[in-house]
Amino acid sequence: MTYHHTRQVTGWVGWIWFGGMMMVLSGLFNIITGLTAVFANRVYVQTPNRLLLFDVSTWGWVHLVLGVLVLATGIAVSVGQTWARVVGIVLVMLNALTQLTWIAVNPWWSLAVIAVDVLVLYALIVHGREAKLD
Repeated sequence: MTYHHTRQVTGWVGWIWFGGMMMVLSGLFNIITGLTAVFANRVYVQTPNRLLLFDVSTWGWVHLVLGVLVLATGIAVSVGQTWARVVGIVLVMLNALTQLTWIAVNPWWSLAVIAVDVLVLYALIVHGREAKLD
């Protein structure tokens, strides 16, 4: 006698797709922001006495590296890799923190990214189990 275990997937799995695709998009945006900050840093104006601890070029490298990691992890989340949920949660939290420090340079964009990061965290934490591969 063979038992076949079926996993029930609900409509909430769409949140995982949303989270994964938003991570890909966020990664691409971070890569563009990072490249701009590194190679055309005159685009951004650093204001004095703000949370920005490093110069704009250094934050550009941080955004660039984080963007590549978030992009790759977002792809892995979208295809249902279990490890990507945990890594994604950590990277998205780091992304929100870097946006908080970047808020002096680009406030509205940083606030929008933080809001999206919160939605992605919700998707990964609450509904991530549904996208797990067997």
